[in-house]
Amino acid sequence: MSTVKHAMQDDLSRVNELLTGATPREVLEWAVERCFPRLTMATAFGAEGCVLIHLLAEIEPRVRVFNLDTGYQFAETLELRDRIAARYGIEVELIGAETSVAEYEERHGGPLYVSNPDRCCYDRKIVPLRRALVGHDAWVTAIRADQSSHRASAQVVGSDPKFGLVKINPLLTWTRRDVWAFVVTHGVPYNPLHDQGYPSIGCWPCTRSVGAAGDERAGRWAGQAKTECGLHSLDSSQL
Repeated sequence: MSTVKHAMQDDLSRVNELLTGATPREVLEWAVERCFPRLTMATAFGAEGCVLIHLLAEIEPRVRVFNLDTGYQFAETLELRDRIAARYGIEVELIGAETSVAEYEERHGGPLYVSNPDRCCYDRKIVPLRRALVGHDAWVTAIRADQSSHRASAQVVGSDPKFGLVKINPLLTWTRRDVWAFVVTHGVPYNPLHDQGYPSIGCWPCTRSVGAAGDERAGRWAGQAKTECGLHSLDSSQL
């Protein structure tokens, strides 16, 4: 474990006290000062992630930003990656699974997102994420505390035992209204599917439109009890 990562994990209470009331920009500035270049960010290109990319472009555009490309992403999501590159000069790295979708489905006799979505998420998100985080002290995420009960217990800066590093959540205390106010004010590029009733966008087979009044996570794995892919849940059974 690096000295920086060890020091932060040993003193998380002090760090979070220091950042109490800090804006997302201030949290990111702190993260860059403490962790760059061993700082990375994962994004699924949601509105929250686009806000953080906008801020990183102004603070430190060399921070490595990556996306877990499962092979099942919407075309609109991948097109947004191109628009972000054109706007900010930040090329979001695509981290894919070890097998293509065709190979994966052939190996399992069909799409696992139907019969075993937890395994599909594990193989095509969790395993690639572990690979992507190697060599880093901390990763930035775009989660908000009000999105789900799992996320409500997170800290702005916390220890992430599932992936063995420090997890930084600059938008933790923001609301959906805060995010969209920033997007509109600053003209941040966003996924057009948000305008079609998709508050949260994941893989196309497991994401549904729920309309403007729908719960933010209601369209993810619709009709199932599943609400998280495993990246941000507290369950460490997949360690």
